[in-house]
Amino acid sequence: EEAFVRESASEFFTHFLEYFLANSPPHPFVTMSGSAGSSQKDEPFDNFYVEVKEIERRDSVLTSKQQIERLLRPGSTYFNLNPFEVLQVEPETSVELIKKKYRSLSILVHPDKNQENKDKAQQAFEIVCKAWKTLESDVTRKKCLDVYEEAKDRTDHMIAEKRKKLKKEGRGEEAIPEDDPSKYKHAVYVMTMKLFADMERRRQQLETRDQEERKRKREAEIEEEERIKQDRLWQKSWEESRQSRVDSWHSFQAGTSSSKKKKKPKKPLEFNPPKLKPETR
Repeated sequence: EEAFVRESASEFFTHFLEYFLANSPPHPFVTMSGSAGSSQKDEPFDNFYVEVKEIERRDSVLTSKQQIERLLRPGSTYFNLNPFEVLQVEPETSVELIKKKYRSLSILVHPDKNQENKDKAQQAFEIVCKAWKTLESDVTRKKCLDVYEEAKDRTDHMIAEKRKKLKKEGRGEEAIPEDDPSKYKHAVYVMTMKLFADMERRRQQLETRDQEERKRKREAEIEEEERIKQDRLWQKSWEESRQSRVDSWHSFQAGTSSSKKKKKPKKPLEFNPPKLKPETR
């Protein structure tokens, strides 16, 4: 019951904080260069945010049910493309610590520990295992880190474009949302998810194209096999009917010879003059 209360409080404060950050105007004391007044004004709020995040991190590994729901929540197909997000580790985390996190998380969502929800637990367990296999390999982990670095570069470029636009409008000293470290981190997170989704989309397109190409080649192979089969059948039929054709030709030749022998020579035509009739007077 106590865990449920902490979980509900964490979700409430997190949602409230996200809404507050998304809808509140820039703090009047916040400038691009920063100031002592700004840090003093924001210190209670920053402490509150850190405390909320700490509660959220503690609660994130508190129950098996919560982890299963997190891994199978709506939109998880794309969220789970990011193995760092699945295992709830930062990209800079060492492999040893990632392995420890994987072990603890795999125990929480293991189907044997969640008999009342075994099917969903099995799905969550497979997602966790897949994420660990991705980060365990040096090659695939480097690819994921490259995606993260590209997300940071794109986010920095986006921020630079925002600053350039403000400068053109004569508001160069005005702060932008990404000046807040938490919002900057969130922007990098969103960009990282977008890049992973783009990668998955391209992979699916290539896989579909490859399947169509293999299907086309297979259809061509089947057509060629059928043509060869028909040619062999025709050749076989031709060979089997060879003797029949020879016999038929011999019979034809024999019939022609006998008809020539039986044919009688024609007699030469004779000229028979008409008979004379006696003249009568």
